[in-house]
Amino acid sequence: MWSFLSYSPETVWFRALMAFLVSLGLALACGGSLISYIKGISKAGQPIRKDGPQSHIKEKKGTPTMGGLLILGASLISMFIFANIKLHFVWISMLVIVVYGATGFADDYVKVKKQTPNAMTAKVKLFIQFMAAVLAVNVVAAATPNSVESTLFIPYLKWSFEISWLYFPFALFVIAGASNAVNLSDGLDGLAGGMLAIVFSVFMVFSFATGYPVFNSVSIPYIPKSYEMAVVCAALAGGCIGFLWFNLKKARIFMGDTGSLSLGAVLGVIAVILKHEIILAIVGVVFVVETISVMIQVIYFKKTGKRFFRMAPIHHHFEQLGWSENKVVYTFWGVTMVASIIGLLSLM
Repeated sequence: MWSFLSYSPETVWFRALMAFLVSLGLALACGGSLISYIKGISKAGQPIRKDGPQSHIKEKKGTPTMGGLLILGASLISMFIFANIKLHFVWISMLVIVVYGATGFADDYVKVKKQTPNAMTAKVKLFIQFMAAVLAVNVVAAATPNSVESTLFIPYLKWSFEISWLYFPFALFVIAGASNAVNLSDGLDGLAGGMLAIVFSVFMVFSFATGYPVFNSVSIPYIPKSYEMAVVCAALAGGCIGFLWFNLKKARIFMGDTGSLSLGAVLGVIAVILKHEIILAIVGVVFVVETISVMIQVIYFKKTGKRFFRMAPIHHHFEQLGWSENKVVYTFWGVTMVASIIGLLSLM
C-alpha cells in the first residue's frame, strides 16, 4: 500500500491535493458520457419555471438536469481513495451527501418524467433533510471533545460561548439552511458551482487550522482529526470545478436538486464539524442573501400584494434590471471571493 494512504496527519496535505486532482479529473472525463446518458432518459430536459425570467424558457429549454451526480460521484470516489472513511467526521459527511443527493435525485427524476417544476412536496423534502441532519449532528457531537461540543465560536472578536442544549437546534438550522440556500442559488449557469468551489476551498484551509493543536486559540478550536475534512473539502472543490466545464453558459447540464441539496447540506455539516458556523455565513454571504431575498419577497407580497424585488431569488432581480447572466454570475463569484478573504482573515 502506498505510504500516502496511511491516513496520517503528515500526509493530509498531499492526500488533499490528490483528492482534488482525482475528483477534477473524474468529473472532466465522465461529464460527456453522463450528459449523453441523462439526455437519453430525459429527452425533454429540466422543466423551466413559467414564473421565472422569460429568456430562460427559450434559452434553457431541453437542458438535462441531475448534473449533481457528476460532482457527487467524482467526489465520493476520491474520498474513498484518499480520506480515512473510518473517521466519524468523514463517513457522516459522505452519508449526508448520499442521503441528500438521493432525495434531490428523486425530485429531479420526477420533474423530468412528469415535466413539472414541482415534484416532491416541500414537507417531504424537509422531513428527510431534518432526519438526516439530526443523525449528522448526533454523530458529530459524539466525535467532538466535550469541552467544545456545544460551544459557539465568534470569529475576529475571539469570543466563545457555551450555549448548551441550544447548540443542537442551531446545528440543525445550519445544515438544513445551507442545503436550501444553495438550492435557491442554483438558478444561473455556473453560479452555484463556482461559489461552492470557492467556499469548499476556504473550508479546506479551516480544516487544517482546527485539526492541528498549534493553531488552537479562543476563536480557532482544536478538533482532533478534523484535518481529515481537508481531503473531503478538496474532493468536493475538485468535483465542482470539473462540473463547471459543462455548466458554464451555455450550460450543457444543470446541477439540479441532486447536487444543490446535497452540496449545501455537506457544507453545513463541515461548518458544524469545524465549529465555524458563523464563518460559513460570512464566506457564503451570497447564499445567505439569496435566501433572505426569497423570504422578503414572500413576506412583502403577503402583506402588500406587491413584489419587493422584481424577481426572487435576487440573482433573477439583477437579470430583470438588465444585467447579463454572465455579469450576475461573475459578480456573485467576485463577492464570494472577497467574503472568503474576509473569512480567512479570522485565522490571524
